[in-house]
Amino acid sequence: MSNDSLYKKSNINRLGEYGELSGDAFRAFVDFDQKALAAGLLTNKLKELIAVAVAHVTGCPYCIEIHVNKVKKEATKEEMAEAIMVATALKAGSAMAHGVNALNAYDGNESDDELYKVSYFDRIKEYSNLAGDAFKAFVSFDIQAMKAGLLSVKEKELIAIAIAHVTGCPYCIEAHVNAAKKAQVSKEEMAEAIMVATALKAGSAMAHGVNALNAYDESLN
Repeated sequence: MSNDSLYKKSNINRLGEYGELSGDAFRAFVDFDQKALAAGLLTNKLKELIAVAVAHVTGCPYCIEIHVNKVKKEATKEEMAEAIMVATALKAGSAMAHGVNALNAYDGNESDDELYKVSYFDRIKEYSNLAGDAFKAFVSFDIQAMKAGLLSVKEKELIAIAIAHVTGCPYCIEAHVNAAKKAQVSKEEMAEAIMVATALKAGSAMAHGVNALNAYDESLN
């Protein structure tokens, strides 16, 4: 490997070394990953679209490469693009949603020890006055990303729930679980989407293990 190259597709070939280095844990992860991505109430196509979306939030190039190659067998480039737009809206939305915490902190209500309340989210509207044009543009983008297209509202809300669990935004989880229920998502379908998100978030850490192996070996030279 070139000392100046941190990402190569071929790096992922080293992942199997963890079967020897940390065998039981590695095999348990692989088993979980396969079960989480297997078709169930959600189709393999939708799970791979969720996986691609989550990979764009974790920022794992190996995961993007692997899951795009899997999803292209069943989904169109346009469907993939819609899933990525949902991921983009949710990642941006997480930052925007936490803006209510910034307002609370700025205003300095020392008597309130609670950091997260459902009611806090009502303050998000204040940004229409504080940063009007940008806020309105974000809202417009979010609406466009989440509306039905090649992917249904139900499918997009399942993707959104998965992303919200990766960004760790409680406001986003609350909002999109409620929207998903209106779109007739069952609790079991929601759980499958969350398992895909969990597998991809763990998988991002696991995939970057190949970088750790490369860095460790380089340091010995």
